Amino acid sequence: MPKLVISSSTGPADATRSSIAFHIAANGAVAKGVDCAVVLSGDGTAVLSPGVAEGVRGVGIPPLAELLAKCLAGGVTIHV
Repeated sequence: MPKLVISSSTGPADATRSSIAFHIAANGAVAKGVDCAVVLSGDGTAVLSPGVAEGVRGVGIPPLAELLAKCLAGGVTIHV
């Protein structure tokens, strides 16, 4: 059971908000060794559609494709 569960329902139309959950997971939780999961609902599920993450670039945070790769490498589970 993850110690931290992050929920997001924001889709790719708001690049920054839709990336924040993955940023917290990859650069916060994983970096500190915290077991983490991301739960996507509603419009948030669209960020996992083929080819979508590559085009999502929020302000002041890494591109979503990079964050997703870092989450997967760090063992973050993603629930849809």
